Amino acid sequence: MDVNGKIIRGEFDHINDEFVLNQVKHFTTQSTLNKDQLDTIYDYLNNHKDEEDGQILTLNEQMLVRLSQEESSQFIEDLNQIRDLYQ
Repeated sequence: MDVNGKIIRGEFDHINDEFVLNQVKHFTTQSTLNKDQLDTIYDYLNNHKDEEDGQILTLNEQMLVRLSQEESSQFIEDLNQIRDLYQ
């Protein structure tokens, strides 16, 4: 099932109960997240959503992607929709 959020895009695999992250903002990536991993990211961003400087994500263990405070909130919304897909 394709997931096209405001910040992230990917595909949810119902058979393996995992999310394959393909894009963050306009950057292409390839990461597979199980429910625990996605929940960890969600919890971290949600706990730090009020930080005015936003957040920095690392893609592919080498590329830094800055998220503004607004983009962090949009990322949280995207993750929340994906969380509902896990069994």
